[in-house]
Amino acid sequence: MGILNLTPDSFSDGGKFNDEKSALEHTEKLVKDGAEIIDIGPQSTRPNAEFLSSQEEIKRIGSIIFQIKKEFPEALISLDTFYSETVKFGFNEGIDIINDISGGQYDEKMFETAAETKLPYILMHVNPSYETMHDKIKFADITLEVNRYFSKKNSELLEKGVKDIILDPGFGFGKSVDDQMKMITETEHLGFGRFPLLIGISRKSFIYKPLGKSALDIKEETQKLHMKVLEQGAKILRVHDVAETAVTISEFLQKNKKC
Repeated sequence: MGILNLTPDSFSDGGKFNDEKSALEHTEKLVKDGAEIIDIGPQSTRPNAEFLSSQEEIKRIGSIIFQIKKEFPEALISLDTFYSETVKFGFNEGIDIINDISGGQYDEKMFETAAETKLPYILMHVNPSYETMHDKIKFADITLEVNRYFSKKNSELLEKGVKDIILDPGFGFGKSVDDQMKMITETEHLGFGRFPLLIGISRKSFIYKPLGKSALDIKEETQKLHMKVLEQGAKILRVHDVAETAVTISEFLQKNKKC
């Protein structure tokens, strides 16, 4: 899953792809480098980011979904939003996946809308409100907490009629460095084996801050962690650096082929 931020304020690539021409050029690069899913983000969710309404998100998206579907029909499109109205707009434009960082907690109509569209839904673990999204919480056992959350939310989604669910443990959202490293080492225990697991650790501060590096200087370290989660059953990697990740995935597949 290659990341396409349409935002002026994302933490590592803000303002680079927030016009149609540059967004399409970046999408072309992502696809050529090996991305099978393009994750479109109209709103930054980094700490202290600008808060947008659904209508502002829709205005920012414009015709980019339609254009990507036209130019790159082989690519799936996921839409990164916590608004049901933005999902409805994206559905009409042709998106393939809903990527909701809120787990339906920031818009009470999200689960219902996901069921209506019948699109795959990415369920992420996160704090219960937009205002507390990045508040660090001390968990007694992060893996147990994430699984309890998944269990509750999965039941709600299934009851609403959402059957195609992808689980995202929510790296970078309200978790300590230690808890996030624990999730890396315990990836095989996250989720219940019934739903595919998405891991999004690309350019996350829990990797680069302890090393005294920047978000752009941890490619090698990130790929080592990608290999770890792949070995534990992760199915989707959400990344900025697609070419490097494609090499890691190829190495993983070759290693497992030999096994």
